[in-house]
Amino acid sequence: MVRTICCWLLYKKMGWSKNVTVPHPDKFIICLAPHTSNWDFIIGQLYTQAEGLKTNFLMKKEWFFWPVGVIFKKLGGIPIWRSKHTSMTDILAETAASRASFKLCITPEGTRSPNADWKKGFYFIALKAGIPILLYGVDYEKKEITCTKSFMPSGNVEEDMPKIKAYFKNFKGKRPENFAY
Repeated sequence: MVRTICCWLLYKKMGWSKNVTVPHPDKFIICLAPHTSNWDFIIGQLYTQAEGLKTNFLMKKEWFFWPVGVIFKKLGGIPIWRSKHTSMTDILAETAASRASFKLCITPEGTRSPNADWKKGFYFIALKAGIPILLYGVDYEKKEITCTKSFMPSGNVEEDMPKIKAYFKNFKGKRPENFAY
């Protein structure tokens, strides 16, 4: 029922389409960009519900207040304490390696403001767990959700990150002026 409603709302009512050609294995990281608006979360949740794709996502802990925190956790949210220097990357990589299924969506910009210095945690989680990164772009101009490339990290982050970022250069965020790649 929820899937049908989300399908109708996203694809019929809102006019979005999808161009997803990459297979989705049992374990992966979704690298989602551009992230320029809170609408990205809504579009992402409609998409995952419409497609029956259960993923977790990282979100700053400040969003996990009552009552929305309960909802975010139910949707797969994992609160992040930015002020604490924890080994979240290691914890998530170990979790991914130990589970039969692991699906995590991360917006590497880490903010809705322009940020050319993307966070690399998604890369290191995938590298340590030996799982692929699926590159998902959200284009508000075309109203299209696209995933036509997956990427296995080589371990050379300085060489790999420009390749990952280049994939997203033509996607138009809700607020294109807030996207820096």
